[in-house]
Parts: sequence; structure tokens; C-alpha cells
Amino acid sequence: MSRLSRWLAPSITVQAHCDIPCGIYDPHEAEVAARTVARMVELINGLDGNDTETRNKFNRCVRVKEDHAEKVKREVQIIWSDYFKPEHLEAHPDLHDKVWKLLKLAGKNKQNVDAEAAAQLQAAVKEFSEIFWATKK
Repeated sequence: MSRLSRWLAPSITVQAHCDIPCGIYDPHEAEVAARTVARMVELINGLDGNDTETRNKFNRCVRVKEDHAEKVKREVQIIWSDYFKPEHLEAHPDLHDKVWKLLKLAGKNKQNVDAEAAAQLQAAVKEFSEIFWATKK
């Protein structure tokens, strides 16, 4: 890399949903991330052995599981805080509680390898997604 390229290259990469009210929200990324968490739990639970290859696969699966559980949290929080309005809460008065429980489930999935918790996370994200799409009608 040339000296000029290094100088122009960003020192950190930042990703965020903008705060401009574009109206483009979609819980699809959270759904995919929740499915990924469940798949990583499945792969981790299926590992057998203590050789280097198995340990490496275990470490990669744990990292992916935790990254995607965090992605669920980020995607849901963005929609919850930036998209939902008082009229949506009137139609879905338990939305805050559902989101809070969903975020706690995502945290539990970061901390543990638990197939039941992963299934609960998928169900919670699916329900969140259904509520979101119901408000778009």
C-alpha cells in the first residue's frame, strides 16, 4: 500500500443505520441472524473430538454465533427505536415487553450454547417481524 493510500484509508470502519427518516426498515437481517445462531448451536453440539481441527471449528462457530446474536440485538434495536411510533404501540401494547425479552434472549444466546434458547430466539424474532409487517399495512 502506498503512503498516500495509507493516509487516505480510514483507520476504522463504522457501520450504522442513518438517522435520516428514510423509512427503509426490514427485520430480515435479524431473522437470518437468528437462524445463523441456531445453526451454529447445532454445529457446536455436533462436534466430536479434541483435535486441532475440531477445536478450531468450535472456536469459529462460537464466534459466528455470538456475532449473529449481537446482530439480532442491533437490528431489532434499530427498528424498535427508530421505526415504531406511539400508534404502533397502541395497536401492540406488549411490544416493549416483547422486544425486551427478545433482546435478553439474544444475550442468552451469546453467553450459552443452548438449542432451546436458539429456537426461542428464532420464534421471538419471527413474532417481532410479524408485528413489524402488520404495522406496514
